[in-house]
Parts: sequence; structure tokens; C-alpha cells
Amino acid sequence: MQAKYINPYTDFGFKKLFGEEASKPLLMEFLNCLLPENNTIKNLSFKSTEQLGQTEADRKAIYDIYCESTTGEKFIVELQKAKQNYFIDRTIYYSTFPIREQAQKGEWDYNLKAVFCIGILDFAFDKPKTKEKTVIHQVKLKNQENNIFYDKLTYIYLEMPHFELEEKDCKTKLEKFLYFLKHLEDFENIPEIFKGEILFEKAFERAEIAKFNQAEIHNYEMSLKVFRDLKNTMDYAVEEATRIGLEKGKLEGKLEGKLEGKLEGKLEIARNLLDILDNETIALKTGLSIIEIKKLRES
Repeated sequence: MQAKYINPYTDFGFKKLFGEEASKPLLMEFLNCLLPENNTIKNLSFKSTEQLGQTEADRKAIYDIYCESTTGEKFIVELQKAKQNYFIDRTIYYSTFPIREQAQKGEWDYNLKAVFCIGILDFAFDKPKTKEKTVIHQVKLKNQENNIFYDKLTYIYLEMPHFELEEKDCKTKLEKFLYFLKHLEDFENIPEIFKGEILFEKAFERAEIAKFNQAEIHNYEMSLKVFRDLKNTMDYAVEEATRIGLEKGKLEGKLEGKLEGKLEGKLEIARNLLDILDNETIALKTGLSIIEIKKLRES
């Protein structure tokens, strides 16, 4: 059955919900749910999502959404569909552009406006040390005593796979937003928790595919294809690496003994997955320990 509502993890779907002028109230409400009360947004304006370095040698940054509040705070909102090498490094790099663009010619006291980088992740970070699955990670610059050293640079990451609340358990506005994002494509009708809330009802209206014009339908279908191709590529890479590793493991198991062959097969699977997946996922797929996988990376 064709979905009634868009997939918010596609580029088109995400920007349809949060990146257009008509969707600005929804974006502001979403950001205000994540921000401290002293950073409440009254209004904001969209800025160019492409930021260029100061020299030709500098790489450029292209954000999903880049906006600024009326009081000057900068907000980068990124949707990340799959884990990449140096993902956190990339978000740190992104944050330097709205900092540097505040520089003024002539006399300037270096008083900067706050910068917030929000990442909505369709994957989980490495396995947490505790059994509790954390959905929201807020990161600030702190000193050795765990006190805030600089409060104008904040990174907020949302690990969507860790959000497991059911509809009846969503009480806060933020929990409703996370439930909305995670399950939107699966809804056939507006769930009860969103009825009577004008912002969400308008969001559902904007997300309804039947209300798109032909150009929007075409753009969404292309965006959905990219999303599905990425997912299929990742799934195929895992399956192929597993097959190759198992075949090699079986062959070497016959020559050197079943136990050693099984281990080599697992190691071969892990080697093929090093550039694709994080250590935790490789460990889950192969049965190897995190320490063994780290040794493979080092070698």
C-alpha cells in the first residue's frame, strides 16, 4: 500500500516539513522543545544553506537547514540517514562557519552570538556503557571539573533508533515531535495525541502526498529513490561482506580446523565492514568483541 504521508528522512520530506517558509512555526516549536528556556526563539529567518570558506582552499559546507533568530542566534539542523566516518568531526566543522561569519571589520569586541547544531540521526552511536538507551545528547564545551567553559556553542544529537515510546506514553511536546518523525510514513490517519494541536495538524496536512502538485510528487519520488537506494546499498554491503567472510571461513575451516576457520570467517566479515559500519554494529553482525574489532582497525 502506498504511504499516505511522506518519509521525513528523505531530503524532500525533511525540508517540506521544516525548511520552507510556511513550515517555520513547526521548526520554531521543534527547536524550542530542544533549547534551554533562556534561548527561546520568538521568530527566525532562513539563511543560505551553502557556506563558503574564506579562501579557495577552504571546503564549503552545505547544511540541510540554516536559520537565525531575531536576536542573532544561529541554528544548523541536519538530518543524517546513515553513519559516516568522522560524522561528529563534520558537525564540528559545520559549526565554525556561523561562528566565523560573525566577524566584523574594524573595531570589534568579539562578542559572539550562540550557535546550535542539531543532528537528527537515523542511526545510533556506539553502544552505551549503561543499559539505558539515550535519545538526546546535548554537548557543550566543559572544563576538567565538568563546569561549562563556553555556553554559546551547543551540539544536540537525536538518536532516533533509541526512541521507543508508544503513542500512549508520549506526554511532552518533544516526545510528540520524536514520535511524529519516527512514524510519520507509517500513519494512515492522524493519531489521537496530535488531534486538536494546530501545529501538528498543519504538519500532517503539509506531509500528505495526495496534496502535492506534480512537480512536488516528482521531486519527492526522486528523493525517496535516493533514500531507498542508500538503504539497499548498506544492506547489500552487509550481506555481501557476510557471504564472502562465511565462504572464506568455511574453506579455511576445512583446511585448518572448524574452530579456527569460523574465527577467520568472522574476521574477514569484520574487515569487509570496517569502512561501512561502526564497531558496535560489526560486533553484533560477527560475534566478535569490540576489542578485536578495534585491533583490526589499528592493523
